[in-house]
Parts: sequence; structure tokens; C-alpha cells
Amino acid sequence: MTNLIEIENLGFDYGDRPLLSAINLHFPRNKVVAVMGGSGSGKTTILRLIGGLLTPRSGQVRLAGEVIGKPGSTALYKQRRKMGMLFQHGALFTDLTVFENVAFPLREHTTLPKSLLHDLVLLKLDAVGLRNAAHLKPAEISGGMARRVALARAVALDPQLIMYDEPFAGLDPISMGVTANLIRRLNDALGSTSILVSHDVHESFEIADYVYFLSEGHIVAQGTPTEMMASTHPYVEQFVHGKAEGPVPFHYPGKSLARDLGMNEA
Repeated sequence: MTNLIEIENLGFDYGDRPLLSAINLHFPRNKVVAVMGGSGSGKTTILRLIGGLLTPRSGQVRLAGEVIGKPGSTALYKQRRKMGMLFQHGALFTDLTVFENVAFPLREHTTLPKSLLHDLVLLKLDAVGLRNAAHLKPAEISGGMARRVALARAVALDPQLIMYDEPFAGLDPISMGVTANLIRRLNDALGSTSILVSHDVHESFEIADYVYFLSEGHIVAQGTPTEMMASTHPYVEQFVHGKAEGPVPFHYPGKSLARDLGMNEA
């Protein structure tokens, strides 16, 4: 099987507000795939659906051919053993040390001897350059370092699937480059599939093998980063090149200002 994750005809609503409509996405094994689009387009929701935090209205999400289990089910708990997640802004446990943050998924999902767990945590921290910061708390390290700790935690179980929710948000250019390089290197070293949700075009295109563009609940374009850079699709062109004018309007859709002010519209 070439695809680790398959999403078929998926639909999802938040209450009465439709968000995703009959979308299809495939995430091949051993690849880094970016899912891009404007705020509120449903990118993070896709990660939550894959992780089983949400249940689709229609369609299916499959991991290695198996439908994602229902929230709270034993099947989902076992499937999450194969997943790693880097949350937006890291989401480290503030009262735990760097070491204990990375050890958390190992303690939760395994019964490894203390000595082996200790060595594995140090190996993961060494892979992100922070072995000597193991004793520190998240408040004692920089934002870029905290993101690298979160990355070490995400790969602690050598997962088949690693999901990244805006991994470059709030980072300085050097930290962004370091984080992007780590995502690519760890994916290749582990033979994992990585799903990268991001607004950052440059860093994402540098490391992604394939890109999906999501807008108004639909996949509006897809292809390699090179193909997307050359795309003439109005939405992709506006997003990739940061144009103010295009299909994504400045104003939230609704009544005109003239109507709100009780004026006659021309």
C-alpha cells in the first residue's frame, strides 16, 4: 500500500456551518505533504479528523487501510500509537522538564524499563540538539527551542505518521530554517509520513514533496511545490505570492456598509 493516510469524500460541519465538502486527500508513505490555505479553511480540522478528535459527517479517514476509530475507542487508542503530533506553539507541559515532556508518550504507550526509556529520550533530544537542556523547564528555553522539544516529543515513539500544525508560527528566520530542516531529516530517517499544515510558503515548499491547497471547503489545487509556484490558478497565485487583490476578499462576506448605515446603495 503506497498511501498511509487516505481521506475519501470527507464532509464535516461545525454546527450549521459547513466546513469541508467531499474532499479527497492521499498522503503517501515516506513523504512530506503540505496542506495550505487561508485561516479558517479547515486545515487544522483535517488533522483533528485524522487524529480522531472529530468525527466526519460523511466519508472516511483511513490509516494504513483501517478506518480511524471513534473517539474514546480502544481502536483509536491503538491507532494513536502510530501517530505523532506537533501542536501549534508546541503545547509543552509547563510544569514538566524538557526530559519529562519527551518521555510522556513513552510512559503513556509503552512499558519500557526506566534505563531504556532514559536513553531513548536523550537520543530524541540529541536529534534536535537539546540533550543538554533535558533538565530545564519550558519557561527556561527560547520559543525556537521549545518547538524543537515538541518535535522530539512528536517523534518519541518513531510514529508512522507525524502531523505538524503551523510548526513555523512565531519563530525567527533562523529557528524556522532549523525546524524545517529537522522535519525533513526526521521524516527521512524514520521513514514516516509527515503532514504539514502551514501558512509559510517558503519553508513549506523547501521541504514538501507535494502540496494541497484548501479553500472554502474544497481542494482547489494540488501538485509539487514547483508546479504550485508556476500555477496560474487565481487562489494559488494570490496565496503563494502574497497578493492583496484576488479571490480572497479583505472584507468578511455579508451586508454592505451602505446597507448597515441605512443608505441607498448605488
